[in-house]
Amino acid sequence: MSNTVIEQIPKYDSYKESGVEWLGEIPEHWSLTPNKRIFNLKKKLVGKRSSEYDLLSLTLKGIIKRDMDNPEGKFPAEFDTYQEVSSGDFVFCLFDVEETPRTVGLSKFDGMITGAYTVFNPSEQYSREFLYYFYLNLDTDKKLKPLYKGLRNTISKEVFFSFKAFVPPINEQVKIAKYLDRTTAQIDEAIVIKQKQIELLKECKQIIIQQAVTQGLNPDSPMKDSGVDWIGTIPEHWEAIKLKHLFKETTSRTKTGEETLLSLRMERGLVPHNEVSDKPISAENLIDYKMVEPGQMVMNRMRAAIGIFGIPSQAGLVSPDYAVYNVSQEIVAEFYLLLFKTQIMGTQFRLASKGMGTGSSGFMRLYNENFGNIKVPFAPSVEQKEILEKIEKESSKLNRAIDNLNLSIDKLKEYKTTLINSAVTGKIKVTELA
Repeated sequence: MSNTVIEQIPKYDSYKESGVEWLGEIPEHWSLTPNKRIFNLKKKLVGKRSSEYDLLSLTLKGIIKRDMDNPEGKFPAEFDTYQEVSSGDFVFCLFDVEETPRTVGLSKFDGMITGAYTVFNPSEQYSREFLYYFYLNLDTDKKLKPLYKGLRNTISKEVFFSFKAFVPPINEQVKIAKYLDRTTAQIDEAIVIKQKQIELLKECKQIIIQQAVTQGLNPDSPMKDSGVDWIGTIPEHWEAIKLKHLFKETTSRTKTGEETLLSLRMERGLVPHNEVSDKPISAENLIDYKMVEPGQMVMNRMRAAIGIFGIPSQAGLVSPDYAVYNVSQEIVAEFYLLLFKTQIMGTQFRLASKGMGTGSSGFMRLYNENFGNIKVPFAPSVEQKEILEKIEKESSKLNRAIDNLNLSIDKLKEYKTTLINSAVTGKIKVTELA
């Protein structure tokens, strides 16, 4: 989609070689201008006046204000070495450039930011908005890589000032920036709409699962009170039974650590650790980890409330802090895996957890005794299998719809990136104002 649409946008009449390998040609009338003519370096420390400033951070969403009343992340003991930022200033992270997700921001706020960053005020002869799109584009694919030096991929101020930006006349910069403001806003709006559609489909999926695992598939089935408030009514031939009658904890430990280490993930369940991490753990450090076998149920005690459960498909090892259960032959483990991942079940796990903290955060743990005393719906195993088959069929339809929406979002993001690149490098000619 992106290439087809962009190919229909007019081009400039004549081009010239930029001298930059990855860039190729630029419009004939565009200038190559060193940054020393575009940016003025600022470095005003806030010192003992930090309480007078809002704290700012450079993020993937741009420069944001930090909430000091409800702080997240690490803060220094004092902010004396932080520097002043004014609305309209540029903030660059010129170190660890390759690893840092976003290295440029255009501030809409007055405030202060870490002194490790570099703050510039651009000349009034240039459009701040155009320059932001220009450097956002360079940052997207780390096109400034040839400028890095040292182990920390640092761009010195001298090298940055010597770098030549390729810019059109100011009226054209403004036109391009306004065009991109309008067009990218439309793309972002389309993405938000599709993301909301995905959330609705996920909610629909959860409703289908929750209703099926707590009330069965037959809406005409005679019902009875389960005697458990959170469960409500259940089919007359079902029971409400404590989990300890269905799951028995086992604590077998490895003596060698030679078995495959498995990691428990929200979406994927139990997978080999080396598939999700590039940090190997030696067998010696795995001694005394818990052993698991196919068909057992594994629970992350600290994150049970958000559904971190899994059924191993292979023998292996899991964290000694996890709970491992043998499953009763009267039940289908996958049926209860779906039940454990429902929001209504998560609430019960949260209420039964003990320790420091609240909700699913802090050091709340779901201990075996409390887990075992929770009552759950219990259907005949044949019916459990039928419910699983029905859920799988309905879920596959919803999953396909979700996958299609995610694919559309990826294409929109790709189009946005390509459009910005094409506009700020002169590959297309912006002829309309926003």
